[in-house]
Amino acid sequence: MTHDEAMEQLDRVDLPIQTVQAIFDEFKQDKQIVGMVAMNLSRRTSVYDNSLGKSDELTSLLRDLSSVDDMGSRWAVAKNHHTPADILEKLARDTINLVRALVATNPHTPVYILSNLFSDEKIVRDGLSGNPSTPAKLLKILAIDTDKMVRLRVAENPKTTSDILKELLDDSDPDVVKAAELRLGMQP
Repeated sequence: MTHDEAMEQLDRVDLPIQTVQAIFDEFKQDKQIVGMVAMNLSRRTSVYDNSLGKSDELTSLLRDLSSVDDMGSRWAVAKNHHTPADILEKLARDTINLVRALVATNPHTPVYILSNLFSDEKIVRDGLSGNPSTPAKLLKILAIDTDKMVRLRVAENPKTTSDILKELLDDSDPDVVKAAELRLGMQP
């Protein structure tokens, strides 16, 4: 198979996962194809084929992609709902903050990993504040974060308790207040 044929094949979300694995194995030194493999997995698991969560091939590809130099591929693995916890734990220590932020947004990231991301930089806290799996005790602290977007995402988080939302009614930012009011059913 040529490079161009592989790229064309990987554009198909209905491509059998075994074929995706074979293309990755053949072209794992080709950054463009590696990126397309990551994109293929991201597209198929977010929309098309939820049964892939039980696929050994998918898990193997996610493991392989979590170790490539290409940040975009690690980014796709971090946000994938089928990524195993041990890989999410590894990516939570990635040097690229966007990769860590996407681990923080992934609702399948275990709580102990989310807790470890709590003291990370703003972009990671922002992801954490919107994750419905973030524990209420962390959301309570994030609700007083110095960054408006972190507080706004806490107000919009479906798992934020009414007690926290009531505290956000006194926020200094009108957008945060409005989001809390909406969640509390105080506005039409």
